[in-house]
Amino acid sequence: MYVAGKIFFTKGVGQHKEKLVSFELALRNAKIAPFNIVRVSSILPPHCKIVSLDKGLRELKHGQVVHAVIAEASSNEHHRLMAASVGVAIPKDKNRFGYLSEYHSFGEDEKTTGDYAEDLAAQMLATILGLDFDITQSYNERLDQWKLSGQIVKTRNVSQASIGKKKLWTTVVAAAVLVPPKKR
Repeated sequence: MYVAGKIFFTKGVGQHKEKLVSFELALRNAKIAPFNIVRVSSILPPHCKIVSLDKGLRELKHGQVVHAVIAEASSNEHHRLMAASVGVAIPKDKNRFGYLSEYHSFGEDEKTTGDYAEDLAAQMLATILGLDFDITQSYNERLDQWKLSGQIVKTRNVSQASIGKKKLWTTVVAAAVLVPPKKR
């Protein structure tokens, strides 16, 4: 068992007449197809450093079992807008864990989907930090309040949207990939 010390974010889209192949092509587009991906829940480990896609990939070997938080959406409807997003909320105290959230939607663009994924992650983090929030407030109002509390320092997302094409499956993926520590 390990605790990841690094994480990277990626996204992709694939289209094919077969749903499974469109998913594979989305993973290829996201550059994570050569790994055995195990989906995990939504905890950002304490002290976990966000690294670039290229840096994270350099630390992995093809065929390796890799843990990831993945959001995906698929459709074979012509002109169907779909999006997938992973949001992250990082606490100020690096000894605490943060949250990752996965969200997918239909009819929403990347910005809307990404904002919502960030909101979900921030809400989960806020609840364990004991921060109050009013669900009737907009995400930006709540985020401003949380950031002013000094306990949530950063939120971000990775999002992918696409529009379905006639007679093809379209799949979008967004992922946060946990990088295992190097063996000594």
